[in-house]
Amino acid sequence: MAMDHKIEDAFQDKEAFNDQSSSRSRSLDDVQSHTEANIMPETETQPDHPDVEKGDLAKSSTVISAMDPRSFPDGGLQAWLVVFGGFCCLFCSFGWINCIGVFQDYYQTTLLRQYSPSTVSWIVSLETFMMFLGGPIMGKLYDNYGPKYLLLVGTFLHVFGLMMTSISTEYYQFILAQGICSPIGASAVFYPALSAVSTWFFHRRAFAFGIMASGSSLGGVIFPILVQNLIPKIGFPWTMRVSAFLILGLLIIANFTVKSRLPPSPKPFSIMAFVKPLSEPTFALLTIGAFFVFFGIFIPFTFIQLQAQAAGMSINLSNYLLAILNAASIFGRTVPGYLGDRFGRFNVIVIFNFFSAIIILALWLPSRSNAPIIVFAALYGFGSGAFVSMVPACLAQISNIKEIGIRNGTIFAIVSVAALCGNPIAGALLGDGTSFTKVIIFAGVVYLVGAAIFLLTRATLVKWEVFKKV
Repeated sequence: MAMDHKIEDAFQDKEAFNDQSSSRSRSLDDVQSHTEANIMPETETQPDHPDVEKGDLAKSSTVISAMDPRSFPDGGLQAWLVVFGGFCCLFCSFGWINCIGVFQDYYQTTLLRQYSPSTVSWIVSLETFMMFLGGPIMGKLYDNYGPKYLLLVGTFLHVFGLMMTSISTEYYQFILAQGICSPIGASAVFYPALSAVSTWFFHRRAFAFGIMASGSSLGGVIFPILVQNLIPKIGFPWTMRVSAFLILGLLIIANFTVKSRLPPSPKPFSIMAFVKPLSEPTFALLTIGAFFVFFGIFIPFTFIQLQAQAAGMSINLSNYLLAILNAASIFGRTVPGYLGDRFGRFNVIVIFNFFSAIIILALWLPSRSNAPIIVFAALYGFGSGAFVSMVPACLAQISNIKEIGIRNGTIFAIVSVAALCGNPIAGALLGDGTSFTKVIIFAGVVYLVGAAIFLLTRATLVKWEVFKKV
């Protein structure tokens, strides 16, 4: 009898131990589910089938799903060719948008000098707005048909719009060609690049995004210097045509290299597919935070040259400020990506958002001479560059990769409204005066609000655990 009780007690101890182990395992899984991407489905197990030759049941085999993290190449020739193609796409789309300050300055002082700064800024604001507004349509077309046809159409529209800009003389013509046609084409090459790279990388995704996004920084370095140096030599029309031919050559490369690892999955169009992600608190807060950041992020790009000239900087030196800003942004889009994969993508983007907001208010606002303005351009390029490369990586981390096109489209379509309104509001705050105080305060405050909301977004994943990788 005593022996029976001992055996029974042993079984009870074993069951208690198993329950505790199971509880610890579930707890560990819960933590991981908050800190890793929501794209880790169970592996597919094929059912047992009779082996005709052997006359018995074959052993079950496990097939790794294309959505499983283990199936992401995270490197290799094909994957890095896609990154290179994406680099070309962002050079031609976001890189072109990054030189909007050159056109704000040129139009305001030459071709459209009869218009106010706020009116002129609608041209460059429309460029940003239209590129991002196309997100839902481009995202849906990408999910249904892949990147091929989007890239073809986008290449044509982007180049055609710039060619039409080269023969424009009236305000409405610049609006139609440079403000609408060209950025619609840029949108059609921007979104396929973002979505395609997501399908090739998992553990090194932020780093891959950083390399791809550095294309926009390099474009932001080359295009301002190209435009400002060619206009005095060959005139505005041929400068725009040279830029268009350069974009055409790079987008031809992109058309041959940007591919999705996953086959298209056509689904009927439903407006709710774009609205549904907003019901997720993390996605909604990420979108709101990006909205506020986009209100302010392009204001330095647009007005830094004018502010520097008002502070006494020579026109020749001020023409290189955008190039300095975008050159620093190359490192700002690659280094934080590497750090994000190592220490947590949300951790890195929160830190760099606060950094960018603070230097707008603490460094750019009191700047009255060449040195602090140049230092600000370099530091802001580095800090703001992290935002551009890390937002897609953070979005992919909380998303099902099958819906990446739609979710990219949703967030960027919403922030396009902020990108549209930010510069005209700043132009209205500037008025016809030369004091940029209100403009800089506006940019810094909205950026700071966005940074705080990103901090709240992180809290939805790991609450307020400071040292948690997320």
